[in-house]
Amino acid sequence: MNEVIRTSLAASGHSIDIDGDTGHVRVLNEAMLRTHGIDSLVYLSVFGSPERQVAARWLIWETAQALEILPSSIDELYNASTHDRIARRFTTPAMNLRAMTYDLARAAFHAAIKSGVSAFMFELSRGEMVHTAQRPAEYTSVILAAAIKEGYRGPVFLQADHLQVNAYDFRTRTDAELDGLRSLIRESLHAGFYNIELDTSTLTAPDRPTVEEQQRNNYELCATLTDYVRSLQEPGVTVAVGGEIGDVATHNTEVQELRVFMDHLQRRLHHHPGLSKLSVRVGTSTGGLVLPDGTLATPQIDFERLKELSTVAQNAFELGVAQHGASTLPAEMLHRFVESGAVEVHLATAFQNQLFNLLPASLLSGIQLWLRQNCINLRQPGDTEAQFFHKTHRMATGPFKKQLWNLPEDQRAHIRQVFESRFSELYRQLAVEHTRDIVASVVTPLHIDKRSSDFDSAQFISQSESETMEA
Repeated sequence: MNEVIRTSLAASGHSIDIDGDTGHVRVLNEAMLRTHGIDSLVYLSVFGSPERQVAARWLIWETAQALEILPSSIDELYNASTHDRIARRFTTPAMNLRAMTYDLARAAFHAAIKSGVSAFMFELSRGEMVHTAQRPAEYTSVILAAAIKEGYRGPVFLQADHLQVNAYDFRTRTDAELDGLRSLIRESLHAGFYNIELDTSTLTAPDRPTVEEQQRNNYELCATLTDYVRSLQEPGVTVAVGGEIGDVATHNTEVQELRVFMDHLQRRLHHHPGLSKLSVRVGTSTGGLVLPDGTLATPQIDFERLKELSTVAQNAFELGVAQHGASTLPAEMLHRFVESGAVEVHLATAFQNQLFNLLPASLLSGIQLWLRQNCINLRQPGDTEAQFFHKTHRMATGPFKKQLWNLPEDQRAHIRQVFESRFSELYRQLAVEHTRDIVASVVTPLHIDKRSSDFDSAQFISQSESETMEA
């Protein structure tokens, strides 16, 4: 046992150790682990030296394995849903936690335990990995630590969200852009993200005369990357892979577009199964429409179109549809995603907004000063100050990560309480309450041992991402 592992075990209050015969982590005192040991370990996993980060992340992963907290693919659940092997409909919330991730994840798990929820997902997009300063290995460790802290048991669904192709970079330096995406897929899988959402829809060419030509680059590259994901799967794991057809469109996704995309994609796949889900556009947009006072306009969602797309996707292609950008809807409208047959809905911006509204005034003022000094180039002509702050708050989550993490416990406890209520309402509206038995009946979580090197994020960061973070 090396010295870094030894000191990390000590940081846990010796609530865990490593079996000398098997090399597996054993939980010696779960009460002590949950009281303070996991808090120390997760802090090391985020703010420790690079060597201590890697050691703490590996220990958290192996501790979660010992406690039956198992990162899993949601593919089996979606497959069962699209084949009508589940007695009732629900829509899985996929939640992007950009800041105070440990506290917000604790709130999500606490609410899930109270309501018997297993169908929920934590995700992180390609852009968020940079501006929130959270790589997949760190995000996994923080989410699993939150599950340990709250006493959760069962599968944990982690998703690499919006692994999006940069259209300009794809045109000007194709090989480098594809290498970066492949590296990000490898990094995500190493970290236990067994749900991967590919977004090649940025390559759609709406000015071309036929739907087939418009979607060609999208379905060709999506098929190539889907095969790449399948080639890297852990033994026994069928990664839930998603595609997307609505990112750059100015209109709602049409059934013909879905059919053309899926028909051509399926012909090009060399590995099976293909996609588990497909993201469509029916009225929302990532980030939402920011009004002059900084509030968000309520998106006008075509739920009838969503239901039509969902029906065709299920009947013709045996997959579900997912919807982005829905967190800005009033909570009382979310049940309509269930009624429309969506298997998944992505929720991000409203969580960030609510968190910033709960921050102490002095910290919020410091953040806004930093944004004026460092992000003024992102201010569009005609933007009010409220619009500018709303659009750029996400850029401050990385630089202020430590200050947010180190807020006094009474303030953090209040934030957890507010978000627990928020998550409970989301679970109720999306009908995922009491899904533990349903998920357990179709999802087979696996024990997967990792090496500490799997959690060394530095080996995966591309040169372009490194330059972006330094800037």
